[in-house]
Amino acid sequence: MKRITKDTTIGELLQVDPDIAGVLTNIGMHCIGCPSSQMETIEQAAEVHGLDADDLLEDILGFMEA
Repeated sequence: MKRITKDTTIGELLQVDPDIAGVLTNIGMHCIGCPSSQMETIEQAAEVHGLDADDLLEDILGFMEA
């Protein structure tokens, strides 16, 4: 499995685990289907949505490990 980091794009993340879409939408990232968001990194997406990138990454990794 690809290592997930803050530099992973939303598109790559959704390819690794499509179920992560629910986690992202639950925290307010409703634009994950937008073509431009697919090229944003996790860090960029966090910044746009006023979230801490480290906290977002921790939430993503926690979901994927569960």
